[in-house]
Amino acid sequence: MHKKLFQNALTLLQSLIAIPSFSKEESGTAYAIEDFFRKHGVVPNRAGNNIWVRNKHFDPVKPTILLNSHHDTVRPNAGYTRDPFRPEIQESKLYGLGSNDAGGPLVALIATFLHYYDRKDLTYNLVMAASAEEEISGTGGIESIWSSLQPIDFAIVGEPTLCEMATAEKGLMVLDCIAKGKPGHAAREEGINAIYLAMKDIEWFRTFRFPKVSQTLGEMKMSVTIINSGTQHNVVPAECKFTVDVRVTDAYTLEDALSLIRSQVSSEVTPRSLRMRSSGISSDHPLVQSAKKLKLKLYGSPTTSDQALIPVPSVKIGPGDSARSHSADEFILVDEIEKGIEVYIKLLNNIILQ
Repeated sequence: MHKKLFQNALTLLQSLIAIPSFSKEESGTAYAIEDFFRKHGVVPNRAGNNIWVRNKHFDPVKPTILLNSHHDTVRPNAGYTRDPFRPEIQESKLYGLGSNDAGGPLVALIATFLHYYDRKDLTYNLVMAASAEEEISGTGGIESIWSSLQPIDFAIVGEPTLCEMATAEKGLMVLDCIAKGKPGHAAREEGINAIYLAMKDIEWFRTFRFPKVSQTLGEMKMSVTIINSGTQHNVVPAECKFTVDVRVTDAYTLEDALSLIRSQVSSEVTPRSLRMRSSGISSDHPLVQSAKKLKLKLYGSPTTSDQALIPVPSVKIGPGDSARSHSADEFILVDEIEKGIEVYIKLLNNIILQ
């Protein structure tokens, strides 16, 4: 049974790789996923480029588990030596854009959903959602269909984690900062150089350590990633703009972290959003207990995913390796997909077949 699920999943992934599905441009893969479900006797729901399905014997009285992964991809980087849209298997590796992030986890979750679809003896309902715009944290992704999925009790988010379980994930806050000085001629002692003002704040971002440390996620991380200032060589710049990537742990809310930062720097600080929150799950949750029975490695993840937009307890787990995500000549091992299906099914068997 699992071999057939695996072969169907592999075929689906190959078809998805061949269809460009950049964020906000995922309609082709959305249609392919819809068609796949229909061919397997499942009626899909669609809103935008998001597709979701429910198990055949869905019972509103029972609690519900969400299985979620995304079908959008980043654009291929300049280092590619292969056609990113050509699904090619060589030496047990399936190459292609999105094969690892997150095509492998997505098709493994879809296969897992189909494994349980017809069963009448489940103690939980299952909802499978293939979402859009994950790579850009867009508003047209999982949060745009959340009200249609509810009520959801907890979620499994499919991302490449080597089938290890991330029980917590850092949130993300991107800050646009402006240091303001006063213009003047560079040849004379006039003006206030905004670059020098910004340098003081940038050094603070580089060296500051938040006093609260998360038990699962460790320290918060801040990185200045963009700097822009000046118009010509002989003018003291009046403004220096810079961007800071802040990875927030569950020790701080986004609002608290923002307030602390603003109290310490002189630059104007504006967050792009306060949507991408840290997430996690308690150590005694059935998902975590099931993972422990299977002796899966548990860890806290520094990278963000749709977990940040899912307002219920969740974990992140799936086949593939996060280190390959967004890399040139992206690939996933074919065996990893098969293992992913097996792990997902074993993980759920301990919960929904009791």
